[in-house]
Amino acid sequence: MTVALEAKGLTKEFKGFVAVKDVDLKVEKGTIHALIGPNGAGKTTFFNLLTKFLQPTRGTILYEGRDITRMAPAEIARLGIVRSFQISAVFPDLSVLQNVRVALQRKRGESFDFWRSEKSLTRFDDEARRYVDEVGLSEFVGHRAAELPYGRKRALEIAATLALEPEMLLLDEPMAGMGQEDVERISALIRRVASNRTILMVEHNLSVVANLSDRITVLARGEILAEGDYATVSKSPEVIDAYIGAGNE
Repeated sequence: MTVALEAKGLTKEFKGFVAVKDVDLKVEKGTIHALIGPNGAGKTTFFNLLTKFLQPTRGTILYEGRDITRMAPAEIARLGIVRSFQISAVFPDLSVLQNVRVALQRKRGESFDFWRSEKSLTRFDDEARRYVDEVGLSEFVGHRAAELPYGRKRALEIAATLALEPEMLLLDEPMAGMGQEDVERISALIRRVASNRTILMVEHNLSVVANLSDRITVLARGEILAEGDYATVSKSPEVIDAYIGAGNE
């Protein structure tokens, strides 16, 4: 087993309230690992700790054996860890192609300057089109992002994320707000892009978790309640009690 991302004793306290308590987690390289739990379980806080939007009260985070506990989000992005947010984060007035091009220019250390020559602005177009094709948006390449249906916007966000060439993707509720058709489309997309990457995702849709995940970690009240494949965790009495007790709020 090769571990991509590891948390050891990760804890976060807010003025005496312990949101995450002594969590140990190992995400194996090349797998899809889901983080689930009822509302208030500490998933978002834990995810924010891993992606460095929060600093832990104590504990250690390792990426491929390297201590990243005190690194800033931009630093871990340069290591190959990229986060996709729950709310679609695209430039609404730019086209699909331009959105992916921005990500490519950012990866190459360039700014997206509209006063540059057309040649300078378009030299990443062929590469951008490859990412657009990869997420199934070829027919929308010239459309403004604002014109896309919600599920297509999420696909565009994933295309822009892939343009940053991540080795590990952290997906924050990728199916939030989607209808069934979009859920199926984005699930297939995640499975496709996971073929040569590691993915950790927070997700509420348990059918998505069941279909996509190699391993699942269940949090409740800031602690790990269960871990394993879906067949294992779904039969856990503690997990069933936690979800029923929370009333699926």
